[in-house]
This record gives sequence, C-alpha cells and structure tokens, in this order.
Amino acid sequence: MSTASAPPKVTKSDADWKAELSPEEYRVTRKHGTERAFSHPYHDEKRDGVYACVCCGAPLFSSETKYDSGTGWPSFFAPVADGAVSEHEDRALFMRRTEVRCASCDAHLGHVFPDGPEPTGQRYCMNGTALKLDTGDAEE
Repeated sequence: MSTASAPPKVTKSDADWKAELSPEEYRVTRKHGTERAFSHPYHDEKRDGVYACVCCGAPLFSSETKYDSGTGWPSFFAPVADGAVSEHEDRALFMRRTEVRCASCDAHLGHVFPDGPEPTGQRYCMNGTALKLDTGDAEE
C-alpha cells in the first residue's frame, strides 16, 4: 500500500448523484445498500487493473490485492493507497460492523472484516456495483 495525500473531496447534490448513476449504483453507493451475493461479475473478475469508485473515479483497490473470499463479493486485503477509503462504525441491522466509504465522495462501498489473508489480515468486502475496473484498455 502506498502512502498518498488525501484525495480531493467531491460533493454533489442528491439530485446530481441520482441523475449520474444507475438506479442500482445510486441505491448501493448513496443509500448504503448491498447487492446480492454473486450477482456482480467483479466477484469473479481476474483481469489486472485498478478498481475505482463508480461515483467519482477515485482509485480504491488494485487487482494485486484482490482474492476469492468465497463470499460472492469482490474482496481485497488492502486499499490501493493510504487514505483511499475511510472507515465508519456501522450498527445497522443489529450488527456491529465497519463500513468502508470512498474517501473522495463518501460513497458506500461495503464493509471490512478482520478475517482476511496476510499480509494485512483484512477482508475489504466490496459491492461490485460501487466499483469500476480500469484495466488500462482504451476500449473499455
């Protein structure tokens, strides 16, 4: 994980987000929703690249830290850089979890759990809907 300064903040009105995102992207990222397990192709994605925020395009995770957690959601053991994501206590649904958001635009991405692989022991369990894979191909 590289060290980087805090990303610039992206702020938009709820109406702007709603106009720019698909209904599912809006529900997951702006309303803190969750997609169904195994419903997004990124859970099984194998191409190299950087997973960016679907809302603002900020780089969040590298394919180098992606692994198959068996949960049905894209999982990573570390963000692409320090400060790329922010963590927040989540006590919804009578559970105590750590929510992960994009540090640039505050989009809900998923949750992080302390049961991941080495070297971090973390499992960043993300909604594929909240991500956009950039493989560096001009055709994407």
